[in-house]
Amino acid sequence: MVSNMILELINQYGYLIFYLAFSLGPFGIPIPNEVTILTGATLSHMGVINPWLTYFCVLSGLLTAFTLSYFAGKFFGQKLKNKFQKNRNFQRAEQILTKRGNTAMYIGMFIPVVRYIIPMLMGLSGASYKRFALISYSSALGWTLIFFSAGTFFGDHFRSNLFNT
Repeated sequence: MVSNMILELINQYGYLIFYLAFSLGPFGIPIPNEVTILTGATLSHMGVINPWLTYFCVLSGLLTAFTLSYFAGKFFGQKLKNKFQKNRNFQRAEQILTKRGNTAMYIGMFIPVVRYIIPMLMGLSGASYKRFALISYSSALGWTLIFFSAGTFFGDHFRSNLFNT
């Protein structure tokens, strides 16, 4: 079960596991962000782990991932574009970004997989760091607040499903 695995990882690595779970997303590490943040929030709600430290690790991990993805696009742009050109998620993200601009960038951060591709596309497109940071960091803050709050608010409901209690 995911919750038991997360508890075991917390016992071994501490809160660093939340940071790593979110910061390694753009590198193809298949860790489901939504499940991880909801589990972290539920454990926080139950008093098992510190909510502030958990949230800080989640948010900082996501901001790190977005920043690394942006700079990868900025510095390795054409090589990455050639590599991902045939990837269906990449193509879809690029179409949305071209068609809808800043709104698409903000909303795209709420879509799994796309949330890691959009910062790279922003770097590829030559978007300024200021524009990238404003859009992606605000959406990261919004996304994490929504999911962490949901995990906290519905913690008792998730608890029975996550922990078989």
